[in-house]
Amino acid sequence: ANTRVRDMPPHNVAIIGAGSVGSTIASFLMWEGVFEEVLMVDIDMELCKGQVMDLSDASFLTDTAVRVGSFQDAANANIVIITAGAKQRKGETREKLLKRNVKILRAISNSMGTVSEHTIVLLVANPVDILTQVFQEISGIPKTRVIGSGTFLDSMRLRTDISRRLDVAVSHVHAYVVGMHGDCQVALFSNAQIAGVSVSEYGKLKEKDLKQIADDTRDKAYKIIKAKGSTYYGIGACVAKLSRGLYLHANSK
Repeated sequence: ANTRVRDMPPHNVAIIGAGSVGSTIASFLMWEGVFEEVLMVDIDMELCKGQVMDLSDASFLTDTAVRVGSFQDAANANIVIITAGAKQRKGETREKLLKRNVKILRAISNSMGTVSEHTIVLLVANPVDILTQVFQEISGIPKTRVIGSGTFLDSMRLRTDISRRLDVAVSHVHAYVVGMHGDCQVALFSNAQIAGVSVSEYGKLKEKDLKQIADDTRDKAYKIIKAKGSTYYGIGACVAKLSRGLYLHANSK
C-alpha cells in the first residue's frame, strides 16, 4: 500500500551539493513552500554555510526553513537531491569524467549509510541517466526510489520554443523529449499537441521548423555554458517541480 507523505516525518528535502545548481534548486523549493525544511549538505562546509546564510535572507518570502544538514540528515529526508559531481576538465574524456563521478557517488552513498525506507533519491548530476543507474546499484536502494531528472528540462525547452514560435501559452503545449539527456535525445513531434490539436494539424510549423526546434533544444545547454559557464535556473525549476510532484503524489504533465 502507498504511504501518504503526511504520515512520514520529517517533511524535508536534502540537497547534496551546495554549488550553483544545488543552491538554485534550494531557492525554488523555498519559494514553493511545499516542504517545511530544506537541508543543504556539502563536504565544503564553508560554502554550505555561506549558501544557507544567503538563502535565509529570502526566508521572509516563505515558511520553509533552510539550514545546513549532514549526510545522516539526508538519509532520513523525504527526498534527497544529488547535484554533487565533477565538472569535465579540458581535454578529459567522458569515460574519465564518469569514473570520477562514480567515485563521488560511492562516497555519498557511504556517508549516508542506511537510507530511510520512505526516502526517494533524485539524481541531477551528469551524465544523469547513467549516474542514476550507477547510484542505485552502489546504494542498493530499490529502483522505485532512485530516479533521475532525465529529459524533463529538455521537454520544457521544447515546449517553450514551440509556444514562442506559435505565440501560445506554454501550458497549452504538450510535447516530450525522450531518450538520454544530452546528444542522444529525441524530440517526439508525432504526439506533440497544442491545446489538444496535433502539431501536424496545427499547420504552422514545417518540417524544417521542427528540425530546428529539435536541434535548438538539444544544443541550448552548450550555448548557455559558452556564454556564462554553466546552467542552473532551468534545471532548478524542473527539479523543484519534480520534487513537489513526488512529495505530494501529484500527477501532472
